[in-house]
Amino acid sequence: MAVNVKEMMNEKKSNQHLLRILEKVAPVFFLLCAIISVLTTIGIILTLLVETITFFNRVSFVEFITGTEWWPFGENASYGILPLISGTLLITVIAMIVAIPIGLASAIYLSEFAPPKVRKVVKPVLEVLAGIPTIVYGFFALTFVTPMLQIAIDDLPIFNALSPGIVVGIMIIPMIASLSEDAMSSVPNSIREGALAMGSTRLEVALKVIVPAALSGIIASFVLGVSRAIGETMIVSVAAGSTPKLTTDVTESIQTMTGYIVQVTLGDASYGSTTYYSIYAVGMTLFVFTLIMNLLSQYISRRFKEDY
Repeated sequence: MAVNVKEMMNEKKSNQHLLRILEKVAPVFFLLCAIISVLTTIGIILTLLVETITFFNRVSFVEFITGTEWWPFGENASYGILPLISGTLLITVIAMIVAIPIGLASAIYLSEFAPPKVRKVVKPVLEVLAGIPTIVYGFFALTFVTPMLQIAIDDLPIFNALSPGIVVGIMIIPMIASLSEDAMSSVPNSIREGALAMGSTRLEVALKVIVPAALSGIIASFVLGVSRAIGETMIVSVAAGSTPKLTTDVTESIQTMTGYIVQVTLGDASYGSTTYYSIYAVGMTLFVFTLIMNLLSQYISRRFKEDY
C-alpha cells in the first residue's frame, strides 16, 4: 500500500509539472496565433493597396469611380466601375428579398413555435445548406432555376441577374436563420411568460415582444447576409454572365465585381498589364464594401443591444 501511495504522489507531481509547462506554453501559442492572424490581414491589405496604387498610376481615379462603362480589353479600354457595382448590388438586393423573409420566418418558428425535438432536427438540416459548395449552387441556378424562370418569363436569356440572385438568397438563408434564432433564443423566458400572462397570443409574443427584444442580433444577421451576398463569387460567375451593364433590369446579363475578378484570373489578361492590375482595384473596392458592412453590423449590435 505504501508503494502505491508513493507512486500516486510521484504521478501527481509529474502531472503538476506538465501543467506548469502547459500554463507557460499556452499563452505564447495563443499569442502567435493572434499575431499570425493580424499579419495575414495586414499582408492582404498591403498587397491590395500596392497593386491598386499601380493601377491608379495608369488610370484616373475619378474615371474609375464615376465612369459608366467597363471594358478593360482592347485598345479603347474604359475602367468605370459603376456597372460592376450596379451588378453586384442588383444581385444583393434580389438575394436579400429572398433571404430576409424566409430566414426570419424560419428563425421565429425555430425559436418560438418548434418543439424541442423538431428544433434539433430542423436547425441542423437547415444549416446543411451552408455547407453546399457555391459552385454547386451556381450550376443549380443555371440548369434548374433559370429554366423554371424561363417558363414564367418570356425571352429570359440563359444568363441573367434574377436566377443567381434568387440562389444567392437561398444560400444565405441558413446564416440569417441561425443568427436570428440565436438572438431570439437569448431573450429570457420571463419576458415571454409575462407577455403570455397578459393575454397575448404566441404569435403576438413572437412578433411584438421577442423580435423587438432581439432586434440587434436580427439586424446584424441581415447586414452579415448582405456582406456575404456582395462577396459571392461562383454563383454569379456561372449564372449571371459576364456583361457589365449599368442597369436595374433583372432579366439582363450582368457582371459583378467578383465575377470580373474570376474572368481575368482565368487568363484573359497578361501579367503586368493595366487589365491585370484592374482586378486589384476591383478587389479593393469589394474589400471596402465588405468592411463597411462588417463595421455596420458591429455598430448595430452595440447600438441596439439589450441587456437582460
